Amino acid sequence: MSTRRLQAVAGDARHVDLAAAERAARELLLALGADLDDPGLRETPRRVAAAYAELLTPEPFNLTTFPNDEGYDELVVVRDIPFQSLCMHHMLPFHGVAHVAYLPAERIIGLSKLARVVEHYSRDLQVQERLTKQVAACIQDELAPKGVGVVLEAEHLCMSLRGVQKAGAKTVTSALHGLVRDDPRTRDEFLSLTGGRT
Repeated sequence: MSTRRLQAVAGDARHVDLAAAERAARELLLALGADLDDPGLRETPRRVAAAYAELLTPEPFNLTTFPNDEGYDELVVVRDIPFQSLCMHHMLPFHGVAHVAYLPAERIIGLSKLARVVEHYSRDLQVQERLTKQVAACIQDELAPKGVGVVLEAEHLCMSLRGVQKAGAKTVTSALHGLVRDDPRTRDEFLSLTGGRT
């Protein structure tokens, strides 16, 4: 059994200074005209700092793989993995589902680990395109399968709550590697299983 510890994203040494984040949140609220003497707002700077620290701190986990003793050689797909992340441009959430697949070679992966990889890279200031590529690259690098496919579908609050204000609009991104990209039959099967067009 192979196990690798997946560490923090975006510079493994991210340190959250909660006291500084709380001061910054307080200053932002004051600049926006909030009355921090209001009983409902007194603890808001602390809560904001803690919330962002939680949203931006990936939890390390063991990426467990196993020998492919059965010689399984068809797609393994985990669909509709819920995720949320923070847009790096506005610090507003985007959320949706991820569909992750791989075509096994010598090793297979614990299925829950596919969801953990998505969650791990989601806990960062992100753009959806980079997040999609990071998930696919991690699985490709750690598992060395014959192919990987990742599709993310997400609603971005920076687009639905502000600016163009188009609630419900979804952004879809994909990253395909190996046979999932190069073999038309495998690519079509992946897209069909994940709700995409063939």
